[in-house]
Amino acid sequence: MKGIYDKAFENIVRLRIMSILMANEQYDFNSFKELLEVTDGNLASHLRNLENQGYIQVEKIFLGRKPQTNYQATKTGRKAFEAHLEFLENLIKSNKS
Repeated sequence: MKGIYDKAFENIVRLRIMSILMANEQYDFNSFKELLEVTDGNLASHLRNLENQGYIQVEKIFLGRKPQTNYQATKTGRKAFEAHLEFLENLIKSNKS
């Protein structure tokens, strides 16, 4: 079967984070929190997991005096996510018999 199953995307929150980052160049913490409807701690944990895998990169900036944390998918993260999706698509196709 083509593609690679990646345990990093087993969790629905991490899967959704990567889906958002594949469709957007970058996304900020508060927007993730609002869209995903998760707590600060839960979101931070999942983002840290993806960052530790090298799948996302973090940029902290200030807008005026307000800090903002932005995230974007790395090349490694994009490739891993695409391979994971390919695995899932092939799994679905193989079960349609």
